Amino acid sequence: MKIADILDAKGRTVHWILPWKSAADAVARLEQLGVGALVVCDGEQRMVGIVSERDLIRGLAHRGANLLDVRVDEIMTHTVGTARLDEPIASAMARMTRDRFRHLPVLERGQLVGMVSIGDLVKARLRELELETGVLRDVYIAAH
Repeated sequence: MKIADILDAKGRTVHWILPWKSAADAVARLEQLGVGALVVCDGEQRMVGIVSERDLIRGLAHRGANLLDVRVDEIMTHTVGTARLDEPIASAMARMTRDRFRHLPVLERGQLVGMVSIGDLVKARLRELELETGVLRDVYIAAH
């Protein structure tokens, strides 16, 4: 199973925010959308970073309540791992685990085409394992 399969099932909507918006704006948008991260895009919708709940918590720990007035580009993660549509789920999961991030923007020819979370990948992998288990059970039953 590939990243494209997940996006085909869940959709390709990417939620984003502008870098000059405030952390308070990011918090409100995360809450409104019910997501854990926003891609940070410049005025031409090019990805320049990502801001996640984790970034906001770290910012709160360092800046206290003043965090809410800070620009998103001051607290976002600047170096963002990405995935390809044709990337196997297992590969993306291994990288997310190794690098300790939970959201992965998906690029196709340099363009942002979707975002997957570790939860999306785990859910897809579980479906894959259930299917494999069912096939093995059917083969075993047919053989006996």
